[in-house]
Amino acid sequence: MFCFPYAGGGTWIFRNWAKALPTFVGVYLVQLPGRENLLREPPLTRLSQIVDAVVPELLPYLDKPFAFFGHSMGALIGFEIASLLRRRYRTQPAHLFVSGCRAPQIAPTKPPTYNLPDGRFLEELRRLNGTPEEVLGNPEIMQLMEPLLRADFEVAETYTYTRTAPLDCPITAFGGLRDEEVNRTEVKAWCEQTSAAFSLQMFPGDHFFLHTSQTLLLQTIAHQLQRLEAKLIEGR
Repeated sequence: MFCFPYAGGGTWIFRNWAKALPTFVGVYLVQLPGRENLLREPPLTRLSQIVDAVVPELLPYLDKPFAFFGHSMGALIGFEIASLLRRRYRTQPAHLFVSGCRAPQIAPTKPPTYNLPDGRFLEELRRLNGTPEEVLGNPEIMQLMEPLLRADFEVAETYTYTRTAPLDCPITAFGGLRDEEVNRTEVKAWCEQTSAAFSLQMFPGDHFFLHTSQTLLLQTIAHQLQRLEAKLIEGR
């Protein structure tokens, strides 16, 4: 399973996931430019750029059944990569997990925030509750983090959906019951993006429920992957 981070996040988000998932699942953490040991690379500002950068790195690993998980911005990345793989390489994930993200066909209703003045941008980060206060309150750390955060916000806020046929793989969508950014209806609308099975599960928590409800989330993902493994074995 390949895991795609949310805006401003990195592989650290998923550092404990392999221990909580079935042993037959290999967890691959997708590292994007501008963070961790790719810190010297400039962060990308368009989702299409990320897809073009990531797909060649994934291709050598797609000789076995694979799944995608992405949260918020990461969900859009996973979806667009899945669409490109089907279109260009005639392959796609065996399962797509999308989390904390409105369906791509639903246009955002709020104005962009990536280009706000520094003070207002900081307020927005505090409101979202995804960046630790010790980071927000440290000018030196924020000087390093702010360009990445703005770039990632720009990726999500400039994304334009191009209508295409629904994917053939099942989609499981996750949402937070107290998420003020993405409501249940917007998460459920992911059902339009698959011609296969769709399921929706809401968890306690706000937009970053993947941390506060991590145990429940990983149990749900593990159950879905076990069902997938059983089907693959049955079909051999």
